[in-house]
Amino acid sequence: MRKLTLSLSAAVLAMSAGGIAIAHDHSGKRGPDADGDGNITLEESRAHSAKMFERADADGNGEIDEADRAARQAKRFAKMDADGNGEVTQAEMQTAREARRAQHQERRGDRAVRMFARADADSSGGLSVAEMEAAREARKARMKERGGREARQGRRGASRMMAMLRRADANGDKVVTRAEFNAAAEARFNRADADGSGVVTAEERKAAREARRAERRERGGERRNRR
Repeated sequence: MRKLTLSLSAAVLAMSAGGIAIAHDHSGKRGPDADGDGNITLEESRAHSAKMFERADADGNGEIDEADRAARQAKRFAKMDADGNGEVTQAEMQTAREARRAQHQERRGDRAVRMFARADADSSGGLSVAEMEAAREARKARMKERGGREARQGRRGASRMMAMLRRADANGDKVVTRAEFNAAAEARFNRADADGSGVVTAEERKAAREARRAERRERGGERRNRR
Protein backbone atom coordinates (compact mmCIF):
# COMPACT_ATOMS: atom_id res chain seq x y z
CA MET A 1 0.00 0.00 0.00
CA ARG A 2 1.30 3.44 -0.88
CA LYS A 3 2.30 5.91 1.74
CA LEU A 4 -0.61 7.83 3.24
CA THR A 5 -1.08 10.98 1.19
CA LEU A 6 -1.07 14.57 2.39
CA SER A 7 -4.67 15.00 1.31
CA LEU A 8 -5.53 12.14 3.61
CA SER A 9 -3.53 13.81 6.34
CA ALA A 10 -5.57 16.96 5.97
CA ALA A 11 -8.70 15.00 6.76
CA VAL A 12 -6.98 13.50 9.75
CA LEU A 13 -6.31 16.90 11.21
CA ALA A 14 -9.57 15.86 12.69
CA MET A 15 -7.38 14.40 15.33
CA SER A 16 -6.25 17.86 16.25
CA ALA A 17 -9.67 18.72 17.56
CA GLY A 18 -10.40 15.29 18.95
CA GLY A 19 -7.21 15.03 20.96
CA ILE A 20 -4.15 15.04 18.74
CA ALA A 21 -3.82 18.80 19.15
CA ILE A 22 -6.26 19.32 21.95
CA ALA A 23 -4.37 22.39 23.08
CA HIS A 24 -6.04 24.43 20.36
CA ASP A 25 -8.91 26.53 21.63
CA HIS A 26 -11.78 24.88 19.76
CA SER A 27 -15.32 25.43 20.98
CA GLY A 28 -18.89 24.88 19.90
CA LYS A 29 -20.18 22.54 17.24
CA ARG A 30 -16.93 22.59 15.24
CA GLY A 31 -14.69 21.67 18.15
CA PRO A 32 -14.61 19.28 21.10
CA ASP A 33 -15.88 21.85 23.64
CA ALA A 34 -19.49 20.96 22.88
CA ASP A 35 -21.08 23.04 25.62
CA GLY A 36 -18.77 26.03 25.07
CA ASP A 37 -17.75 26.30 28.72
CA GLY A 38 -14.02 26.62 27.92
CA ASN A 39 -13.23 23.15 29.25
CA ILE A 40 -12.90 19.91 27.28
CA THR A 41 -13.99 16.76 29.05
CA LEU A 42 -12.81 13.29 28.06
CA GLU A 43 -16.37 12.51 26.94
CA GLU A 44 -16.42 15.61 24.69
CA SER A 45 -13.04 14.69 23.26
CA ARG A 46 -14.14 11.12 22.55
CA ALA A 47 -17.39 12.23 20.91
CA HIS A 48 -15.61 14.74 18.70
CA SER A 49 -12.87 12.28 17.84
CA ALA A 50 -15.51 9.76 16.73
CA LYS A 51 -17.10 12.33 14.42
CA MET A 52 -13.74 13.25 12.93
CA PHE A 53 -12.79 9.63 12.33
CA GLU A 54 -16.06 9.02 10.53
CA ARG A 55 -15.44 12.08 8.37
CA ALA A 56 -11.93 10.93 7.46
CA ASP A 57 -13.04 7.32 6.88
CA ALA A 58 -14.73 8.20 3.60
CA ASP A 59 -15.42 4.64 2.49
CA GLY A 60 -16.73 3.62 5.91
CA ASN A 61 -14.55 0.54 6.27
CA GLY A 62 -13.35 1.43 9.77
CA GLU A 63 -9.85 2.39 8.60
CA ILE A 64 -8.17 5.54 7.32
CA ASP A 65 -6.10 4.49 4.34
CA GLU A 66 -5.23 5.35 0.75
CA ALA A 67 -8.65 4.27 -0.49
CA ASP A 68 -10.31 7.06 1.49
CA ARG A 69 -8.72 9.71 -0.72
CA ALA A 70 -10.34 8.27 -3.84
CA ALA A 71 -13.64 7.84 -2.00
CA ARG A 72 -13.66 11.49 -0.88
CA GLN A 73 -12.85 12.66 -4.39
CA ALA A 74 -15.70 10.56 -5.77
CA LYS A 75 -18.12 11.97 -3.20
CA ARG A 76 -17.10 15.54 -3.97
CA PHE A 77 -17.51 14.93 -7.68
CA ALA A 78 -20.91 13.27 -7.24
CA LYS A 79 -22.10 16.19 -5.12
CA MET A 80 -21.13 18.65 -7.85
CA ASP A 81 -22.47 16.46 -10.67
CA ALA A 82 -26.10 17.31 -9.93
CA ASP A 83 -27.60 15.49 -12.93
CA GLY A 84 -25.41 12.43 -12.44
CA ASN A 85 -24.21 12.28 -16.05
CA GLY A 86 -20.56 11.82 -15.14
CA GLU A 87 -19.54 15.38 -16.07
CA VAL A 88 -19.51 18.66 -14.16
CA THR A 89 -20.73 21.66 -16.13
CA GLN A 90 -19.83 25.27 -15.46
CA ALA A 91 -23.33 25.83 -14.06
CA GLU A 92 -22.90 22.90 -11.64
CA MET A 93 -19.55 24.27 -10.51
CA GLN A 94 -21.14 27.68 -9.89
CA THR A 95 -23.93 26.05 -7.87
CA ALA A 96 -21.36 24.21 -5.76
CA ARG A 97 -19.44 27.44 -5.14
CA GLU A 98 -22.61 29.23 -4.06
CA ALA A 99 -23.48 26.39 -1.68
CA ARG A 100 -20.03 26.60 -0.09
CA ARG A 101 -20.38 30.37 0.17
CA ALA A 102 -23.74 29.99 1.94
CA GLN A 103 -22.24 27.51 4.40
CA HIS A 104 -19.39 29.92 5.08
CA GLN A 105 -21.82 32.76 5.76
CA GLU A 106 -23.79 30.55 8.15
CA ARG A 107 -20.63 29.69 10.07
CA ARG A 108 -19.70 33.36 10.26
CA GLY A 109 -23.12 34.14 11.70
CA ASP A 110 -22.72 31.47 14.37
CA ARG A 111 -19.26 32.81 15.18
CA ALA A 112 -20.59 36.35 15.56
CA VAL A 113 -23.15 35.15 18.10
CA ARG A 114 -20.45 33.38 20.11
CA MET A 115 -18.16 36.42 19.98
CA PHE A 116 -20.92 38.70 21.28
CA ALA A 117 -21.74 36.31 24.11
CA ARG A 118 -18.06 36.15 25.05
CA ALA A 119 -17.74 39.93 25.04
CA ASP A 120 -20.91 40.40 27.12
CA ALA A 121 -19.09 39.64 30.35
CA ASP A 122 -22.00 40.47 32.64
CA SER A 123 -24.58 38.71 30.40
CA SER A 124 -26.70 41.85 30.26
CA GLY A 125 -27.58 41.41 26.61
CA GLY A 126 -25.63 44.53 25.64
CA LEU A 127 -22.01 45.68 25.50
CA SER A 128 -20.64 48.53 27.54
CA VAL A 129 -17.70 50.64 26.41
CA ALA A 130 -15.45 48.72 28.81
CA GLU A 131 -16.68 45.36 27.49
CA MET A 132 -16.15 46.43 23.87
CA GLU A 133 -12.63 47.62 24.66
CA ALA A 134 -11.82 44.42 26.53
CA ALA A 135 -13.17 42.38 23.60
CA ARG A 136 -11.01 44.33 21.14
CA GLU A 137 -7.89 43.77 23.21
CA ALA A 138 -8.65 40.06 23.60
CA ARG A 139 -9.26 39.76 19.86
CA LYS A 140 -5.94 41.48 19.10
CA ALA A 141 -4.14 39.05 21.40
CA ARG A 142 -5.82 36.06 19.77
CA MET A 143 -5.05 37.34 16.28
CA LYS A 144 -1.41 37.88 17.19
CA GLU A 145 -1.08 34.39 18.63
CA ARG A 146 -3.03 32.81 15.76
CA GLY A 147 -1.00 34.64 13.14
CA GLY A 148 2.26 33.31 14.49
CA ARG A 149 0.84 29.84 14.90
CA GLU A 150 -0.66 29.73 11.40
CA ALA A 151 2.59 30.94 9.85
CA ARG A 152 4.46 28.17 11.60
CA GLN A 153 1.82 25.64 10.65
CA GLY A 154 2.02 26.75 7.05
CA ARG A 155 5.71 25.93 7.02
CA ARG A 156 5.44 22.69 8.94
CA GLY A 157 1.86 21.65 8.31
CA ALA A 158 2.43 18.80 5.87
CA SER A 159 5.24 17.19 7.85
CA ARG A 160 3.36 17.61 11.14
CA MET A 161 0.24 16.00 9.70
CA MET A 162 2.23 13.05 8.45
CA ALA A 163 3.88 12.80 11.86
CA MET A 164 0.45 12.69 13.49
CA LEU A 165 -0.57 9.83 11.24
CA ARG A 166 2.65 7.94 11.85
CA ARG A 167 2.20 8.24 15.62
CA ALA A 168 -1.38 7.02 15.40
CA ASP A 169 -0.36 4.14 13.09
CA ALA A 170 0.87 2.02 15.97
CA ASN A 171 1.78 -1.09 13.95
CA GLY A 172 3.30 0.83 11.02
CA ASP A 173 1.11 -0.73 8.33
CA LYS A 174 0.16 2.67 6.77
CA VAL A 175 -3.43 2.17 7.89
CA VAL A 176 -4.98 3.99 10.87
CA THR A 177 -7.74 1.94 12.47
CA ARG A 178 -10.42 3.39 14.70
CA ALA A 179 -8.74 1.81 17.72
CA GLU A 180 -5.38 3.40 16.82
CA PHE A 181 -7.04 6.74 16.14
CA ASN A 182 -8.88 6.69 19.46
CA ALA A 183 -5.78 5.59 21.35
CA ALA A 184 -3.71 8.43 19.90
CA ALA A 185 -6.43 10.99 20.62
CA GLU A 186 -6.88 9.78 24.18
CA ALA A 187 -3.14 9.71 24.84
CA ARG A 188 -2.90 13.34 23.72
CA PHE A 189 -5.87 14.25 25.93
CA ASN A 190 -4.25 12.58 28.93
CA ARG A 191 -1.00 14.44 28.35
CA ALA A 192 -2.88 17.75 28.28
CA ASP A 193 -4.94 16.80 31.35
CA ALA A 194 -2.08 17.54 33.72
CA ASP A 195 -4.01 17.01 36.95
CA GLY A 196 -5.78 13.86 35.76
CA SER A 197 -9.19 15.33 36.46
CA GLY A 198 -10.76 14.16 33.21
CA VAL A 199 -11.12 17.77 32.05
CA VAL A 200 -8.66 19.82 29.99
CA THR A 201 -9.00 23.43 31.07
CA ALA A 202 -8.00 26.53 29.12
CA GLU A 203 -4.91 26.79 31.33
CA GLU A 204 -3.93 23.20 30.59
CA ARG A 205 -4.41 23.77 26.85
CA LYS A 206 -2.11 26.78 27.07
CA ALA A 207 0.47 24.76 29.01
CA ALA A 208 0.28 21.96 26.42
CA ARG A 209 0.84 24.46 23.60
CA GLU A 210 3.88 25.90 25.35
CA ALA A 211 5.26 22.41 26.02
CA ARG A 212 4.96 21.48 22.34
CA ARG A 213 6.68 24.70 21.30
CA ALA A 214 9.53 23.94 23.69
CA GLU A 215 9.84 20.43 22.28
CA ARG A 216 9.95 21.76 18.72
CA ARG A 217 12.62 24.30 19.66
CA GLU A 218 14.64 21.56 21.32
CA ARG A 219 14.35 19.28 18.29
CA GLY A 220 15.31 22.18 16.03
CA GLY A 221 18.39 22.85 18.14
CA GLU A 222 19.40 19.19 18.04
CA ARG A 223 19.10 19.12 14.25
CA ARG A 224 21.22 22.25 13.92
CA ASN A 225 23.86 20.81 16.21
CA ARG A 226 24.10 17.63 14.10
CA ARG A 227 24.88 19.63 10.96
